[in-house]
Amino acid sequence: MSLTGGNRNDVTQLIPLLDKVPPVAGTVGRPRRRPDLLFADRGYDHDKYRRQLWKRGIRPMIAERGQPHGSGLGIFRWVVERTISWLHGFRRLRIRWERRDDIHEALLGLATCLITHRHVQRLC
Repeated sequence: MSLTGGNRNDVTQLIPLLDKVPPVAGTVGRPRRRPDLLFADRGYDHDKYRRQLWKRGIRPMIAERGQPHGSGLGIFRWVVERTISWLHGFRRLRIRWERRDDIHEALLGLATCLITHRHVQRLC
């Protein structure tokens, strides 16, 4: 996770975010450092970023600007939107009031722990 200013464009953080992806364990052997696919909405549709993704061996699944809706990316996007709405359930996180980054990140971590705890309770 990286914290940026409120008026920054999300696409500027795409490559730094991919660089922070930890190794993903799976099949036997060396853990993967990169995902196979990247799903993104129209805000990330730019040739520069598509080329950078292909160079890294990541297949971009980015909705194209000017094309009608129905690309199928909404199937995956709802997971992100749902998770953000869970975080907005905590009043303190709806609007950022803290000036210090470390306090805001700590509140995000606490909210994530509470959300996880609630889901584990439902399973037990």
